[in-house]
Amino acid sequence: MSGSLDAYLVLSALLFCIGTFGFLARRNAISMLMSIELMLNAVNLTIVAFGAFSPALRNQGSIIALLVMAVAAAEATVGLAIVIAIFRNRRTPLVDEYDSMRQ
Repeated sequence: MSGSLDAYLVLSALLFCIGTFGFLARRNAISMLMSIELMLNAVNLTIVAFGAFSPALRNQGSIIALLVMAVAAAEATVGLAIVIAIFRNRRTPLVDEYDSMRQ
């Protein structure tokens, strides 16, 4: 099973589940962003695995993974900038405190 597509898909699903649990269970905004990055890396692993094992996706798999990495980098940049701006005003990284900004 180590050299098959199934192993990569199981690992990817495990990483995605860990990222989902981390996003739902954490209150810290930085930890939530890290969990989102873990989920995007799981998606990248799936895309690259399908690209490696499917002859039709041999070249396109890597290109799609690079696009997902670019989106992940942009998401991390914007998300971290928002978290830093809120932290400067509220002095807390906890997302429970962010809903008080609606008032």
